[in-house]
Amino acid sequence: MIATAETLPEGEVSAPDTDRVEVSRLIPAAPDAIFAVLTDPNGHVEIDASGMLLEAEGEPVTRAGDRFLVHMDREALGDFPLGKYDVEVVITEFTANQEIAWTVEGQIRPPVRHIYGYRLRPAEGGTLVTSYYDWSEIDEKWRKRLTFPVVPESALKATLGILERTVRRRAAA
Repeated sequence: MIATAETLPEGEVSAPDTDRVEVSRLIPAAPDAIFAVLTDPNGHVEIDASGMLLEAEGEPVTRAGDRFLVHMDREALGDFPLGKYDVEVVITEFTANQEIAWTVEGQIRPPVRHIYGYRLRPAEGGTLVTSYYDWSEIDEKWRKRLTFPVVPESALKATLGILERTVRRRAAA
């Protein structure tokens, strides 16, 4: 069954004063090493702190409009009984070694249209990486049905730590 805004249970409405979360971390690596993880579909799975991403299929992305498949498990969040399902990650912003952003399209119709992304800026000691989650473009029916942010700020922070570990591990391999 395809889930729709009408078939999902009503949740709490997002905080009205913000539709975006941003967190930053200095990672002691060059932007291209970090971007290599962020453009790799399996890199998304490796750095996920939410526990929802199980596996990815597809080639590394090179431009806006590229897509790859991710096998998900919403039970990791324990909020909606969607179980295991697939989504397509659709790249919405792409500037090599500077920014990548995406939305997901899956079984929920219409797509929620929340955006996840990373901005990279060279800094003393490495690269300042900012992870963001923006739900400002979602339809009002989703605001009434889902609690935002779906992925909390703490998970974004944890993902940045895992990103640093993953970049270090890949450099050592």
